[in-house]
Amino acid sequence: MSKIEIACFNEASALLAIQENVDRIELCEDYSLGGITPNVETLLKLKQKSDVPIYAMIRPRGGDFLYNEKELEQMKSDLMMLKEVGADGFVFGILDENNRFDFDKNLEMISHAAGIPCTFHRAFDRIENQEEALEDIIKCGFKTILTSGGASSAMQGLDKLKELKNLAGDRITILVGGGVRSTNIAELKQNFDYLHSACISTDSENIDVEELRKLLQQLR
Repeated sequence: MSKIEIACFNEASALLAIQENVDRIELCEDYSLGGITPNVETLLKLKQKSDVPIYAMIRPRGGDFLYNEKELEQMKSDLMMLKEVGADGFVFGILDENNRFDFDKNLEMISHAAGIPCTFHRAFDRIENQEEALEDIIKCGFKTILTSGGASSAMQGLDKLKELKNLAGDRITILVGGGVRSTNIAELKQNFDYLHSACISTDSENIDVEELRKLLQQLR
């Protein structure tokens, strides 16, 4: 049976996701920026209430994924603080000026995670040679890649996603995200073991609980 990770942009949404027994939460803030690093207090409160695995986004700002030294130091500092309060995993991605995987900077972050699993997020979808990047990401030590296959949605990137999954084998999890909804999850779950959705209401960054329930019903 496929599992689901729900992206939550605030504490209330995360508590709803926990109540519905989702498999995992990706905790971040500010949907309008595509998700940035969450508040440490939010993670602390959630970890006190539940043992649902929570992966924390490490992203200091919106925009591109090219970070200077000051931003990289901020990312490492945020990771360490979130680690201290019980993050079960981290979600980040660093590219170079040519939108290629920055091996050294990502490795620095992985080293700071010190064995806690890390997901390379949808910065992957900006990389031109995804086959080459896949191998580098595995070598670097990531456990998961969140991707839509380089397309604007998972359904549009379906062929590429299947190709990536075949190339990955059991070396890394391909976490399928991008427009995953109750209307298409039946098709996606036939091909992939782990799916990612924000389940948000229109014009909001809050979870649409009815959509979440429909989505879970389709999965289970």
